[in-house]
Amino acid sequence: MSYILNGVTIRTNDTKDGLKKIDELWNDIMIGRIPILFDSEHNGQEGISPVAVYGNYEADEVGNYDVNSDYDLSILGVMADFFEEMEQKVNSGFYKKYDVSDENGDIGICTRKAWKIVWDEQKSGKIQRSFTTDYESSVPAKYAKDKKAHCYLYIAVQR
Repeated sequence: MSYILNGVTIRTNDTKDGLKKIDELWNDIMIGRIPILFDSEHNGQEGISPVAVYGNYEADEVGNYDVNSDYDLSILGVMADFFEEMEQKVNSGFYKKYDVSDENGDIGICTRKAWKIVWDEQKSGKIQRSFTTDYESSVPAKYAKDKKAHCYLYIAVQR
């Protein structure tokens, strides 16, 4: 009998050890060790995209947060309607969307650039994060029409 998981969650932070745990989790998902994109018999699941969900932040109401602050990271397998729902939340002002690309196709660089923009905007006061639930979706260059790596962030903001 094969099975598929809807998601997996870890508690982590942005320290060197925390980032290592995140890399290991992603690797386990991408190779099928954790059956989210593949079933337990390693058959690919049609139409499923991986999305990172960040929540349960160890930050206060004004967003005091540092690399040692813990948060939950869940990796989910979602269908296309997830992105349609997120666009509605962006249009309603509950989320701000970031679309960052890397011309060399490096997902890691792309993701770091996207989060740096968020942190810079937060620090400058351009956005006020709500620290509820944030979402990240990365698209490797080989799957993108423009052949660039893309990182899409949906950051919950205070209205």
